[in-house]
Amino acid sequence: MRLETERLLLSPLSEEEMEALIAEEADPELRQAYGEMLQGCRREPDKRLWYAVWAIRLKSRPGTVIGDFCFKGLNPDGMVEIGYGLRQGFCGKGYMTETVRAVTAWALSQPGVTRVEAETDPGNLTSQKVLAAAGFVPTGVRGEEGPRFVFQKEVLA
Repeated sequence: MRLETERLLLSPLSEEEMEALIAEEADPELRQAYGEMLQGCRREPDKRLWYAVWAIRLKSRPGTVIGDFCFKGLNPDGMVEIGYGLRQGFCGKGYMTETVRAVTAWALSQPGVTRVEAETDPGNLTSQKVLAAAGFVPTGVRGEEGPRFVFQKEVLA
């Protein structure tokens, strides 16, 4: 499975790649989150794309991973949540907006998916700008990490 945008290649990591990512991650919160994603892949192998960490690579340099994103499972009500991050040196070039647009469109094209949501730290204005540029709107709800944003299928119609 691979998604392509104008400048990027997006593909889910294998379990072995996710294990290596976890082992190399210095941030305890990210290490825990990656571990939960790996557990989701193992618990629901038929739905692994909804739990896997996906690598973001440059088309011009396919071996260069510039960041990652994930879906945080597929809820019974059709909601998928996304999380994402870029490596230092790749911010401010529109890569994450390009990624969020592509994965949102892909997710909403999948059976049973009705909306895509994201949550940001209240002070992470850059992430909030990415979501706005990708067509997400605030829900008015505050989650564990901060304000929530949504992109619904109806917006595409």
